[in-house]
Amino acid sequence: MKISVIGTGYVGLVTGTCLAETGNEVICVDIDETKVKQMQQGVVPIYEPHLDVLFERNIKANRLRFSTSLEEGLNHGEIIFLALPTPEDEDGSADLSYVLGVAKNIGKLLKEYKVIVDKSTVPVGTSDKVKDVISNETNVEFDVVSNPEFLREGFAVDDFLKPERIVIGSSSDRASKLMSKLYKPFVRSGNPIIIMDEKSAELTKYAANSFLATKITFMNEIANFCELVGADVDKVRAGIGTDSRIGKRFLFPGIGYGGSCFPKDVKALHKSGKDNNYDFQILNSVIKVNDIQKKILIPKILNHFESNLKGKVFAVWGLAFKPETDDIREAASLYLIEELLKHGADLNVFDPEAMPNVEKKLGSKITYSANMYEATNNADAIIICTEWSIFRTPNFSKLRQNMKLPVIFDGRNLYDVNDVKSEGFHYTSIGRKPVN
Repeated sequence: MKISVIGTGYVGLVTGTCLAETGNEVICVDIDETKVKQMQQGVVPIYEPHLDVLFERNIKANRLRFSTSLEEGLNHGEIIFLALPTPEDEDGSADLSYVLGVAKNIGKLLKEYKVIVDKSTVPVGTSDKVKDVISNETNVEFDVVSNPEFLREGFAVDDFLKPERIVIGSSSDRASKLMSKLYKPFVRSGNPIIIMDEKSAELTKYAANSFLATKITFMNEIANFCELVGADVDKVRAGIGTDSRIGKRFLFPGIGYGGSCFPKDVKALHKSGKDNNYDFQILNSVIKVNDIQKKILIPKILNHFESNLKGKVFAVWGLAFKPETDDIREAASLYLIEELLKHGADLNVFDPEAMPNVEKKLGSKITYSANMYEATNNADAIIICTEWSIFRTPNFSKLRQNMKLPVIFDGRNLYDVNDVKSEGFHYTSIGRKPVN
């Protein structure tokens, strides 16, 4: 099939590349000329495991091409994916200006029947808005479909190629059949293609992310309470995670969720509720708790150093909001760094992928280290913000030699408390007794 993807951000590039991998002819369109030239030369503009292999293979096979021309993309594809930014507005709502702006231009250029697919995460009712905008510009027949993505950063390629489910929101049999044909190769193992109305599909994405964010936040609240009463959150997590109604996933406490999806989607659904005279009280609490949780280590750090951080050196391990990505959007590390800088601390940071993005944001306010051990030179403490695999089994002897003090503040509970104690470290984590 001939497919066009408008927008080559995280979702658009993964979508276009993976659709090309199953034999489709794909054009990805973006207005950023520099970015398009880079991609035409085989440069992947984002870090996502395994994406580069598929990217290069499909470019060489002429199944994946890039253009700055919306008209070229529209003429090429029988299915047109809109994978455009929907940034958070000041009031928490999703900004649809990019989506509706492209929709208007599509209406002006439309010459024959197309299926226009909302791949971006959008509020309930967006498909109707896109349809109205296009209809105002053309009399040519078309359909608008809602097809939310459920891609986890760090696992996006696997999630696209082997989806747990495909959700298609469409009231058109013609569009539904075309979309089902496109996705059939991805569900050979029997996972479902679920066809529903457009509004239900739009809400499904928000509901899924908001539920997972709520689950994470609930466990963080339990962890905070564990510290007050002397319980161990690891044991509580094991005790409830074996209940099949609850499950083991998303029960790991830490310094809050971040990224491009959970924070934005929770706020957007909360705002959508307000717009429809409905108060999502649970989501209101989730947002408040997560904002607090991102800075939960600061009082512990201040307490340990008797509220004097001036001139103290901290090694910050992990900057991305989660491992296996260079995405720093709403990363807890940035909130912690900001607070530490306010208190006069010096910061040596290391992340395997995200340092260039942080440097664009923070510049020379912090020091960027070549590796995790260099960051600990003369450090008064280590602060762990992201659970990268390389941080899981450090050389504790080397750390003791490098550091002024053997102190670790672990925002992701990477280590066994007894193991760290035997290594002679002061160790503070989330929801567990500190080791002195």
